[in-house]
Amino acid sequence: MTKNKGRVSEKNSRKLAAIMFTDIVGFTALNQSNENQALEVLEKHNQFLRTIFPKYEGREVKAIGDSFLVEFDSALDATFCAIEIQKFLHDYSISSSDHWKIKLRIGIHVGDVVHKGKDILGDAVNIASRIEPLADPEGICISQQVFDQVHNKIDYPLVELEAPVLKNVVFPTSVFSVILPWEKPKDTYQHGRAKSRLELDVHRIAVLPFSNMSPDPNDEYFSDGMTEEVISAISKVPDLSVISRTSVMPFKTQTKDVSEISTKLNVGTLLEGSVRKAGNRVRIAVQLIDANSDKHLWAENYDRTFEDIFEIQSDIAQRIAKALKIHLWKVHKVRIERAPTQNARAYDLYLKGLSQMHLGTEEEYMAAISYFERAIEYDSKYASAYVQIAFAYNFLGFFEMMPMKQALAKAERMTRKALKIDGSLAEAHLSMAVVLRNKWSFPGAVEEAYRALELNPNLAEAHNFLAYTYQWSWQSDKALVEMGTALELDPQSVAIMQFAGSLHLYDGQLDKAIEFYKKVLEREPTAEHSQGNLGLCYVKKGMYDEGIAQIKKSIEMSKSFKPPGQSDLVYALAKAGRVEEAQKVIRGLTKFYEDHQTGAVSLASAYASVGEKEKALEWLETAYKENSAYLLGISVDFGFEDMHSDPRFLSFLKKMKLIT
Repeated sequence: MTKNKGRVSEKNSRKLAAIMFTDIVGFTALNQSNENQALEVLEKHNQFLRTIFPKYEGREVKAIGDSFLVEFDSALDATFCAIEIQKFLHDYSISSSDHWKIKLRIGIHVGDVVHKGKDILGDAVNIASRIEPLADPEGICISQQVFDQVHNKIDYPLVELEAPVLKNVVFPTSVFSVILPWEKPKDTYQHGRAKSRLELDVHRIAVLPFSNMSPDPNDEYFSDGMTEEVISAISKVPDLSVISRTSVMPFKTQTKDVSEISTKLNVGTLLEGSVRKAGNRVRIAVQLIDANSDKHLWAENYDRTFEDIFEIQSDIAQRIAKALKIHLWKVHKVRIERAPTQNARAYDLYLKGLSQMHLGTEEEYMAAISYFERAIEYDSKYASAYVQIAFAYNFLGFFEMMPMKQALAKAERMTRKALKIDGSLAEAHLSMAVVLRNKWSFPGAVEEAYRALELNPNLAEAHNFLAYTYQWSWQSDKALVEMGTALELDPQSVAIMQFAGSLHLYDGQLDKAIEFYKKVLEREPTAEHSQGNLGLCYVKKGMYDEGIAQIKKSIEMSKSFKPPGQSDLVYALAKAGRVEEAQKVIRGLTKFYEDHQTGAVSLASAYASVGEKEKALEWLETAYKENSAYLLGISVDFGFEDMHSDPRFLSFLKKMKLIT
């Protein structure tokens, strides 16, 4: 198990180091098109770099495919090493007769690292790996920490990138480009920090909500569904990073120009569109916009029958690839052109089901299931409809809207049907990951989630799922990485921001957690989860009165009695020494359980908070028999923090496979 606050941890060696990440530009595409040549290039690349690292006392930590992770004792040594590597490869490319040239991106950062065997871990490693993609081919990017140590010791200009976005790095980090002789910067470093505008990546794209131009306002579901389905189609284009639905839908009711939207979402390309549905005819107008120049790259009007809808989506995806100069291999075209169903009625019902799924209440989930089931009546091979039914039951079970065992059985059955019909459906593998996690089979769940990402790297939900799963099994380093990727793909998602707050809260990074929760509450003042967890942050800081007030406020916001919020209040009251009040809340929790047969985990947490460990263990066993999904979070639940040294509690975590 990995280190976490107040838990069992391995003794590791910590030190300050300069970390270098290198990566070959275009290697993945080469490997797909010509594997033998790719292996030859990789072997030559490894040979070249391994002769240069030792000259600057660089220690090769590991090679990760076509990338190197290298550790140096000095930021200056790391920078000089990177410069020599790029100069050598540049000269080699000019003089060599090889058909394929080796071009690298290099990123360098200085910070604390933890030595674990031959490997190194820590934020410094993560930040270096996220600085590297910001470098141009044959380029070097360094962090502010490196800049401070080398800017007056090297003979090359430095340019600070404007508003760099570092994948998986939550807080702003200044990044500089080392301008090598063959580069022509827009600005150079002189007497301070000159800035060059970092152009937005045109391969990061957002599909804005399609406008509903239909005469019937009830057809709003169709325009929203088209937005989501076009996002799904474009996600199949290789080398595109596609912003998730939850981050683009808020722009449906906001009036902002291209510059504002592209900056907010950090995208270089936008797709705008409108939909008009009348009977069996659909008219779809789309235009592709380069956010850097505000120019239209391509526009098209489709006037077709409803049965042609998938052909339209496929054409949009392929035309975008062409406009952005992305080569589509046959395998990509097959995936893009594959229609999920040939039945127009089934598809219409499916879109109506999607419109209900996003509302999130028990009634809407059940309504969505009804639509999806009707879609399957028209097409029994509609894999996506089975997947959505499975997702609905997974939600209903996890949030205790129905007994978990019942929900889990239905979710698993639907998921297996979907996979049998179409094993290449990323969402089906994600659904299986959720099923396996809810069955406490964590290795299988992680494997299925990564399989989903192999099929669709733009699936933010899969990264978020992995972050949750890693957090619950005390692997916070991995959780932070996955959470960062989820935020990059879905930067405006309140749900993901809430989880980012929770991840930092349970990792003891209280100020970062507070920042996330306040961001959420600025957008959604009624977000009770963030309100309550903000209270927990204050309690952990020793600000008991403020924390209790926040938690009570979150409880008042709730439209129903929710046991987790009550157990958080017990924890806060117990920490403040207000045990009698805590016991009163426990009595309310007990009454709720007697009436509704739900809330066993919250009762266990509440009893643990007031030091009644025997009762806590009894209620954990009750929850285990009920297959309660809330058991997944007990490893980080503050109520159990005093039980982490109790062998019975650790044994229970092992039984659940949360630890080994």
